[in-house]
Amino acid sequence: MLNELRRPYNAVTDFVDANVARGLGNKIAFIDPERSLTYDGLQVRSIRFANALRELGVEREQRVTLLLNDTVDYPVAFWGTIRAGAIAIPLNTYLPHPQYAYILNDCRAAALVVDTALAETIAPMLDRLARKPVLIVVGDSEATTSWSRIAVQSTACFRTPMPQPSTSSLSQDVDARNKSGHDGRGTVHHFEDIIAKADATPFTADTLSDEVAFWMYTSGSTGDPKGVKHVHSNLMATAKLFGEGILGIRENDVVHSASKLFFAYGLGNAMSFPLSVGATAALWPHRPSPEGVFETMRRHQPTIFYGVPSLYTALLSHHGICKGAGSDRLRICVSAGEALPAHIGERWRDTVGVDVLDGLGSTEMLNTFLSNRPTDIRYGSTGKPVPGYDARIVDENGRDLGTDEIGELIVRGPSAGEGYWNQREKSRRTFAGEWTHTGDKYRRDAEGYYYYCGRTDDMFKVSGMWVSPFDVEAALVSHEAVLEAAVIGKEDADGLIKPKAFIVLKNGFKADDLLLETLKVHVKDKAGPWKFPRWIELRSNLPRTATGKLQRFKLREEDAGAR
Repeated sequence: MLNELRRPYNAVTDFVDANVARGLGNKIAFIDPERSLTYDGLQVRSIRFANALRELGVEREQRVTLLLNDTVDYPVAFWGTIRAGAIAIPLNTYLPHPQYAYILNDCRAAALVVDTALAETIAPMLDRLARKPVLIVVGDSEATTSWSRIAVQSTACFRTPMPQPSTSSLSQDVDARNKSGHDGRGTVHHFEDIIAKADATPFTADTLSDEVAFWMYTSGSTGDPKGVKHVHSNLMATAKLFGEGILGIRENDVVHSASKLFFAYGLGNAMSFPLSVGATAALWPHRPSPEGVFETMRRHQPTIFYGVPSLYTALLSHHGICKGAGSDRLRICVSAGEALPAHIGERWRDTVGVDVLDGLGSTEMLNTFLSNRPTDIRYGSTGKPVPGYDARIVDENGRDLGTDEIGELIVRGPSAGEGYWNQREKSRRTFAGEWTHTGDKYRRDAEGYYYYCGRTDDMFKVSGMWVSPFDVEAALVSHEAVLEAAVIGKEDADGLIKPKAFIVLKNGFKADDLLLETLKVHVKDKAGPWKFPRWIELRSNLPRTATGKLQRFKLREEDAGAR
């Protein structure tokens, strides 16, 4: 249990080494479309990677950034970094170039572990880094064309070309580099090469349970991403409380998370939860898509599937949807990242034959702290607090609100982050003692179920009454013509705030005047007469973060610019 964690503690011992010690060494821990990795292989390779980082000059508590697709190399890099006592920082693989420069400069990365497939993505910003990290390239050792080009174009970043495989040890290579006057910064190495050459002697840094193990950068749904610092014990806290306590994950489970490992939600889904019980995770290295989900479900027959509401919507609209979504073993589905509209959950249950547990988590709390249960599902709600977490709904003065009153949700629990890196004022506002401010508006009904009302910045009043954008969006997407919707507050000619909707239509529907008027009446009937959108704008897509969250602030900015 959580209180059994001793102060001297490195998370890798529970999530990797313990599984080998209890006889699961030959069991597959991770599998991707091309390779698989056993628990024994994960242990051996993470030890070698930890030793490689040390030999390359990466010191304890220095930051190692991971810009990787979801393959079996990801857990090796993640756990190897933590084993070394360095700080692992998963990076969103879908960011624009300037954000990579921002994050790498912000965290002062000592090393960057990057997939060869992402070479072109990061090339434009490498010469803008104040600190030149050791570069470790993951992928086919022969596929070096892109990196050779980068080395030529960014000579300020790289002091040595990517080394060719040799029979010398990594320590000999490093000694030679040191004798030549190089300090290691900006050098390029191949992932498989340094693992093959690294010392295989078992090593695990003597870290503490309260020591920072990894950072997760927020998804940027309301501005620039912030680095949230998480300690070693946070991973097991979420695995015990949500993974085992709510999902009942067990050793014979196979899980598939469409949400990526760089996302706090995905890190729990496909890394800490399955490893905490010796289960198997099926990884998909490409962008989430219905085709990719169905292929993975058919091939690996997972028992647990994780997605976000927009993906569930896309899956239900795809011709390939069927019972079990392709897996005869599917027993539970999970949704997070954004509130799940009731009709989507109900349609999924009726079509696939398995319920979806909607829950709420955050990067600041690492994973889900509010959720429905397998035996207690109320579609349209986010459920109740996960045992081990406490939740309150408060007004702007911190006063607790009563039944059905809308206020900000705050939460406390053992997985809370240590604060934001170099963001003192924002840390003080978010992490207030034991309580973490979520920035989400919620209400709680008389039976204790929590209902999402929108982000704090998204709420607005119409005729003196609060309007939740989510309520209006849920009403819109419940109409057969609407695939997605986003709602903001907009001033009318009299300077009064009214709802404006942006919608994406399903194939086969045309946005004529009759349909738009029908949608307004539909919202009046479903959500309330004061909530109907006075304006409806057709869009081909909606702005979202890589984790699927709507970015309503971008729509507000666009609308303000248009005016």
